[in-house]
Amino acid sequence: MTDTTDCLAADRLRMTPGPTEIPAPVRERLAEPAPNPDLEPEFFACYRNLTDKLTRIHMAGPAGSADAATDRDTVVLGGEGILGLEAAIASLVSPGDRVLCLSNGLYGDGFADFVEQYGGEPVRCGVPWDETLDPDAVEAAIESADEPFDVATMVHCETPTGTLNDLEPILDVLEARDIISVVDAVSSLGGAPVPTDRIDVCLGASQKCFSAPPGLATCTISDRAWERIERVETASLYTDLEPWRTAADEDEEWFPYTHLASNVLGLDAAADLLLEEGLESVFERHREAAARCRNRATELGLDPYPTSLADCSPTVTALEFSGSATDLQERLRTEHDIVVATGLGELEDDIVRIGHMGHNARPERVERTMDALATVLE
Repeated sequence: MTDTTDCLAADRLRMTPGPTEIPAPVRERLAEPAPNPDLEPEFFACYRNLTDKLTRIHMAGPAGSADAATDRDTVVLGGEGILGLEAAIASLVSPGDRVLCLSNGLYGDGFADFVEQYGGEPVRCGVPWDETLDPDAVEAAIESADEPFDVATMVHCETPTGTLNDLEPILDVLEARDIISVVDAVSSLGGAPVPTDRIDVCLGASQKCFSAPPGLATCTISDRAWERIERVETASLYTDLEPWRTAADEDEEWFPYTHLASNVLGLDAAADLLLEEGLESVFERHREAAARCRNRATELGLDPYPTSLADCSPTVTALEFSGSATDLQERLRTEHDIVVATGLGELEDDIVRIGHMGHNARPERVERTMDALATVLE
């Protein structure tokens, strides 16, 4: 019989790039009596307050402003973050539509898979996984296409490889051609500035930099994206964004399906923590944690996976360990009670990923992790 106490180890340090450690105020909110999300007005009010807070967090990007937030809505879906990515494609892409899928990693490629799944034609524009998206290549792909694109997809932080794409030059190219932009910001939102004011559909999730439990996907949607969503016939109920435009409105108060009440309360508490700390302070805390992690890695003679340090994400560090990553992961867990992640797919045994995001973006947690890694490598 398996002993389940090990998985509940109170002192274990989980430095993973999601799901992240859940702080006490969020856990306490989760333990509150759960309201009926279909019947109690208080829950609808809580949901509306949460979406307002999430919009404020989104708009704390490089050029975000309160004025820019007026032409977009934020909705919270009941499902893990990948639901947001699929829902965006299901709601924006009709059979036969050609979609420009920009990719430098696993999740960028995943958008193309969703486009195919919903009958669209993905046109891939990619670079090697250890590099970041190239605006010149994007422009060339658009110029050489036989037909114009209505939608383009991309990822801000590619978590499996620790890269952070500079979205502004890419968005310049798309805006000049009136192409709707869909951005996976799941691993950056709440930990790094995201230019949401320039993004048509910006996607997040509860279990990354928010440090809330997995189970909720967030979508901030522009007016012009809503207009396209209303024109697209979506075959699925659960992945259709259109009904959410009026969900929880004061004059209607309904949801397309029963919401995850306790998860919503937990995310609300997590959003409060970010706003109380102040987003600029939150971003600086992530930058400092990332810098400390990489400085310690340099001292150990380790190289980050991205080709350039400038391409590294402030929320996750990927270090190269060709052929030994899974062994190091196991030793850190069994010998030091620290959980880190390895790479995904073909890179599973070649990359160790340290998540300094959300509640774990703190120097003392990074130091404990890197001290343990140094010991394992002796």
